[in-house]
Amino acid sequence: MAKPFSVPQVVFQSSAVQPRPPPRPASPGLPFMSFDLGPAPSSSSFSAPVPGSFEDEPPLLEELGIDTRQIWCKTSSILNPLRVEAHLHDHADLSGPFLFLMLFGLFQLLAGKLHFGVLLGWVTVATLFLYAVFNLLAGRSGNLDLHRCLSLVGYCMLPMAIFSAASLFVPRGGVTIFAMAAVLVLWSTRVCTGLLVELASCGDELRGLVAYTCCLVYTGFSLLVIF
Repeated sequence: MAKPFSVPQVVFQSSAVQPRPPPRPASPGLPFMSFDLGPAPSSSSFSAPVPGSFEDEPPLLEELGIDTRQIWCKTSSILNPLRVEAHLHDHADLSGPFLFLMLFGLFQLLAGKLHFGVLLGWVTVATLFLYAVFNLLAGRSGNLDLHRCLSLVGYCMLPMAIFSAASLFVPRGGVTIFAMAAVLVLWSTRVCTGLLVELASCGDELRGLVAYTCCLVYTGFSLLVIF
């Protein structure tokens, strides 16, 4: 028979809850120990414009140094081969030439030819060649720098870009495409020669030799389109 087991009664003694002492005031000698943060800022304080905010930033093209109005004015001057406006090209830039080279390469890509690397290489070699020839001819009287020469050669690629686009609709190997190439090469040559002679202040006595050099440069680009 199991022996009964008695469980002693457990008595919980209630203890009085001691009140929490109030926080001690900050010491007058230690002002950095004060935790008084002051009133929270109102929401209206965030609506005030902050100097140097995003609204005050200039447009992205202006930060990159791309002036679309200047590019359009230079392009319009190239479109008129009978009237050369050299004062529009006083400030050289490479944004317009890069655009025309990409257009030339894009139209050639539509024709099944991948010429982007070739174009950049040819433009670099043509600019160095034209720069060297021009300064050798002009001597000390010429003031053509390499940056301006690259800008002029690139802007005068506009007729070549037009030729690249028009060749998509002209049969290859016919008389039409050769006649079109001759006209647009003469267009580029005339404009580039006039800009070089007037901007570099070398005089008209070198116009024929400069025109011959420019004609060789743009003939090479036209051959990329024809063949």
